[in-house]
Amino acid sequence: MAEDCLFCKIIAGEIPSTEVYSDEKFYAFRDINPGAPTHVLVIPRKHIARITEADANDATLLGEMMLRANRIAEAEGVAEPGFRYVMNCNSDGGQSVYHIHLHILGGRALSWPPG
Repeated sequence: MAEDCLFCKIIAGEIPSTEVYSDEKFYAFRDINPGAPTHVLVIPRKHIARITEADANDATLLGEMMLRANRIAEAEGVAEPGFRYVMNCNSDGGQSVYHIHLHILGGRALSWPPG
């Protein structure tokens, strides 16, 4: 846990969130500023600040994160009509919290390019 990390504090229960999914490796919750009707963030309990800081030891964790996200998309009812995964990296990429997280966006038709 990184002491100054917003998402580490959410995982620890120090900051409230609306839980969608939780297990020993991941926590998922609703985004407080949703960009779509369904907007869930999936975060690993292990603190990794940026996706570019993940290494070969994190490969299994990252794959498992995608599989958990697939289950969440299905449970949220967005898998079949369609949805989008987004992972931002650094400020120009739109990352505002430096703890890797996967956005699940759905519940409406999403345009391209995203922005």
